[in-house]
Amino acid sequence: MDPRAQCSEFKLGFIFISVAVVFWGILPIALKLSGQFIDAVTLTWFRFLVALVVGFAIQYLSGSIKQFKGLDKVSWLKLVLAGVLLIFNYVSFVYSLKYLAPGSAQLNFQTSPFFLAFGGMLFFKERLNAIQLSCFATLGLGMLMFFHPYLDFSSGPSDVWKGVMIVQFSVLSWASYALIQKSMIKRLSPNNILLFIYLFGIFAMAPFSDFSQFAVMDSNQWAIAIFCAFNTVIAYGCFGQSMKYWPTGQVSAMLALTPVISFSLTAIVVALGWWSDIIKGALIDPLSFSGIVLIVVSVIAVQLSPIWEKRRALKQVQVVA
Repeated sequence: MDPRAQCSEFKLGFIFISVAVVFWGILPIALKLSGQFIDAVTLTWFRFLVALVVGFAIQYLSGSIKQFKGLDKVSWLKLVLAGVLLIFNYVSFVYSLKYLAPGSAQLNFQTSPFFLAFGGMLFFKERLNAIQLSCFATLGLGMLMFFHPYLDFSSGPSDVWKGVMIVQFSVLSWASYALIQKSMIKRLSPNNILLFIYLFGIFAMAPFSDFSQFAVMDSNQWAIAIFCAFNTVIAYGCFGQSMKYWPTGQVSAMLALTPVISFSLTAIVVALGWWSDIIKGALIDPLSFSGIVLIVVSVIAVQLSPIWEKRRALKQVQVVA
């Protein structure tokens, strides 16, 4: 490839994935604020509605809607199950922010690559290498280091640990949805899978949504709700575009920076005194900070290890040849 074209692709990939990481880093703060005026289910319904309108327009104009023709009953059942799981993911993550600071919730979500890796091993017979297996242990250690200020259970589980458990449920729901999506990738594109989920979610959540909340929202609250809705559309769109220009491992490694962005932005908000009654900083001492570093490094390592394995195998073949 021409070096100039290669440099251009690198820049485009960097721009797209950077936008996705920043938007996903900001999202927990916006969701935390939204909890003051709208419940998690109704907000998720609104986010799905906006995503459906935008997604349908894109898929219709690109002529991709016809992929739904010819799906069998098993595929439709998988789509419904994927929809239920993604709804659980969206709603439970918002609920977790009642107990966790935005950065802490985002950091907890970094267990998702490991759930995904185990699922791939169980259902798709994928193999975990030694580096990936060791990263499971370092991730657990990093979590204990980060949350060590909350390890006193003498008076019962703290609100922080309730939040941790809710986030892990959210992670499990997301990983299960992702595995179902992977099993259908030959029949339906990821965008069409999400399109069905948004449509399904609107009808599934409607009976549990309180639409009267929209009537009493002021302009600032509407701005937060609209940002939450478009955040997912923009972040997922940029994430998808980045995959066209960067290898998957490189993109995944960049996503490990999301909790760093969340922590940094939360610290800035706290330092400036914005929404001081809603957003609080996490308790971070040197041991907790070391835990953050260990978690991020573990996630990056587990994402890049397949690339390292391929390069090592290629070198061995070259040596033999």
